[in-house]
Amino acid sequence: MKIICVGMNYKSHLPELSGRLDSSSEPVIFLKPDSAILKDGRPFFIPEFSKQIEYEAELVVLITRVGKHISERFAHRYYDKVTIGVDLTARDLQERARTEGMPWELSKGFDGSAVLGKWIDRNRLQHPDEISFHLDINKQTVQTGLQSDMIHSIDKVIAYISQFMTLKMGDIIFTGTPSGVGKLELNQHIDGYLEDQKLLSFDIR
Repeated sequence: MKIICVGMNYKSHLPELSGRLDSSSEPVIFLKPDSAILKDGRPFFIPEFSKQIEYEAELVVLITRVGKHISERFAHRYYDKVTIGVDLTARDLQERARTEGMPWELSKGFDGSAVLGKWIDRNRLQHPDEISFHLDINKQTVQTGLQSDMIHSIDKVIAYISQFMTLKMGDIIFTGTPSGVGKLELNQHIDGYLEDQKLLSFDIR
């Protein structure tokens, strides 16, 4: 099982990335290990190695068919389950790695950094091809996103990834975050929604 993530996929998020204002003509892809998964409402414990863990709410899709060299027009056939997830980032580690020209996997792939809500059939949503999502902290909305605001659509992302690696059943794709990312603090409570359905809920310890 692979956890595949798309970076810089919303124009509204680009100004938050320390001056990285230009979107790429191709999706920006990185991976997380399976040990990064946090689900079933388990709490996230802020690690000692970072002073700035940031949340990034994202629409997440579950691959349900094996595929390679998938055409974009057929990509919708390769997933039918969706949820909201939170891509956690150790921003201080990431910025230091970028400054030094080093890989930044450790800032993205640490334990618990891929928080997942409950999977649902996307056809159960009111707008399955125009999914909205939002993230609340202590009952206050801090991020909102809309599928159509992605720079690279889900179908394009699936087609692009499949040119390089075989997608298998159970693979997970985090599709990118909109603006509104911020630092996590102790004792916060996080809720995540697709449309009006709460699919994710966990505490920060």
